Amino acid sequence: MEATNFFRQIAKMEMNSKLMLTITKATENIIIVSILIENDSCGDKAKNLIPPFNLKGTPQELDEGFFAHIKKPVQTASGLLSNMEHFMKQVELAQANSAMEKQNSNKEQKDKDNRNKKYNEAMLKADAFEKEGKYKDAWTALPKVGDYPEHSEVIKNKQEIYERQFAPSLFSDTGKETVEITHENNP
Repeated sequence: MEATNFFRQIAKMEMNSKLMLTITKATENIIIVSILIENDSCGDKAKNLIPPFNLKGTPQELDEGFFAHIKKPVQTASGLLSNMEHFMKQVELAQANSAMEKQNSNKEQKDKDNRNKKYNEAMLKADAFEKEGKYKDAWTALPKVGDYPEHSEVIKNKQEIYERQFAPSLFSDTGKETVEITHENNP
């Protein structure tokens, strides 16, 4: 048996797929070689539409021209399968990112809406207590400045207004009588 370079020639071919060879003797002097290229990692079903590449010839013709005839079609099909695989992965990634971004955006908007709703509810509750003259309850119902720093000025102003109503200062002029304290010196 002669030494051949069949496998070295295959190793030199640029391909990222499986090369499946089926060799059939058609007649006494004619051989048919069917080459099917597969890439299991490609998820696109279109890969199944790629037909096998068939060569037919005498053993001498196949020995002389086999690699010259199969090199380009094998590389083209292998490249197509690799591109399909890459394309499918990118499509899946884009869909996942799109869904994630949409979900994150919706979640952020929902969180923002809930925060605004809680803030508005607290302010309405404080206003209702204020109308009833329950200033301590109104002050307590106000949202916390730390929870809503973007509204801190409004909250602090309301707190000051309520504090003036339920805790008047001894030094403020409220129109009430002031008591004068005098010290008598006893001899």
